[in-house]
Amino acid sequence: MTQSLFARPFARPFACLFSALVMLSVAFWHTDAHAELTIDITRGVVEPMPLAVTDFYGAGASEKQFGADIARVVAADLERSGLFAPIDKKAFIQTGESLNVLPRFGDWRIINAQALVQGRVEMTTDGRLRVEFRLWDVLSEKQMVGLAYFTVPNNWRRVAHIVSDAIYKRITGEEGYFDTRIVYIAESGSKVARVKRLAIMDQDGENHRFLTDGRDLVLTPRFSPTLQEITYLSYYKGVPRVYIFNIDSGRQEALGDFPGMTFAPRFSPDGKSVIFSMSKNGNSEIYTLDLATRDVRQLTKHSAIDTSPSFSPDGQYIVFNSDRSGTQQLYSMNKNGGDVKRISFGDGRYATPVWSPRGDWIGFTRMHKGTFYIGVMRPDGSGERLLTQGFLVEAPTWAPNGRVLMYFRQDRNDKQGKGGRTRIFSIDFTGNNEREVVTPLDASDPAWSPLIP
Repeated sequence: MTQSLFARPFARPFACLFSALVMLSVAFWHTDAHAELTIDITRGVVEPMPLAVTDFYGAGASEKQFGADIARVVAADLERSGLFAPIDKKAFIQTGESLNVLPRFGDWRIINAQALVQGRVEMTTDGRLRVEFRLWDVLSEKQMVGLAYFTVPNNWRRVAHIVSDAIYKRITGEEGYFDTRIVYIAESGSKVARVKRLAIMDQDGENHRFLTDGRDLVLTPRFSPTLQEITYLSYYKGVPRVYIFNIDSGRQEALGDFPGMTFAPRFSPDGKSVIFSMSKNGNSEIYTLDLATRDVRQLTKHSAIDTSPSFSPDGQYIVFNSDRSGTQQLYSMNKNGGDVKRISFGDGRYATPVWSPRGDWIGFTRMHKGTFYIGVMRPDGSGERLLTQGFLVEAPTWAPNGRVLMYFRQDRNDKQGKGGRTRIFSIDFTGNNEREVVTPLDASDPAWSPLIP
């Protein structure tokens, strides 16, 4: 559900707002610009910053529980980024009630906390939840950021992710990525009778639900920019077609009734069209379809297999893979299909390219001598860097801040090389902090959403 978000100075009276989520900035103190805590996330290996995340103070039993739950999710988000090291609560000296007045910074320096997160939770008379938090620089004894939110009580987890994003942005200078969702393929059953369903979850694996029932094979889901729709490949009644799925209504619609197989769909950055591959007479080309007019336009015209297209964030360029050079490599072209250039030149084969939301990198899968790799390169092909490798690692997808990737990994489980479990992992674009994203079933083909509006 799309939710409105507002910001205004905390010093003004609160307006009577009934949206699901309302944000107000808290402006009691200001940070000394000469003593800011920062983390440079572009340097590769970064020593995690020790910080203390205290349970958000609440007067009543339910408020205390909300406060503890929110603090737990915030600490988990920040720890999972690899940039922060939350300190064990057992080491805390100052109590939550006294902290609600003002931090005793000496107590936090003793346990080596460089940053301190505190908050307060209360139920309002109209049944909403008010959540306030503050981020403190312990060494300079200054507040770095403070925000307050009004929301419906069952929206507390999303508030926690938004708090995490605010902390991440204030300390790193980069946008956060915690208030996001992942759509992926949930897999179950034997390898010869695999059941594959569309599934969706928060980026931390919570709020999980299945979107399809598994009667038809589904592959390669991708979010629209609005997060309301997903495009994917489905073998409905055994016929491979590209479909669009509305998350709110559950309605599914075929992209079109084309004569050949359609696959590898993605939305354009403005959400007005879908780019995909279509195979006719044994040849695959890249097409776009205007969602309003249903006009179809062919972009590539080559005897080779052209597939896996992905738009640049500004919509002006497209990266795709093709075997037109004799091996499967990455190419770029302009949005009209012109000015085709090869950009990958390493050994082996390249596939599943995806443009970073920042426009500065392209993620890809590389295969060489029986090993799979997840890598990144500049849009012109320079600066290629391999981040991870395995028996089968494939299908990278970017966090909306362009600093973290997610992909799936299949384990080897016997001497004949037959694959074992299939799981989703995330990794920093520098190649550090590789972590599993736990799912109820085996999982593949993840796609990261933009930040939830």
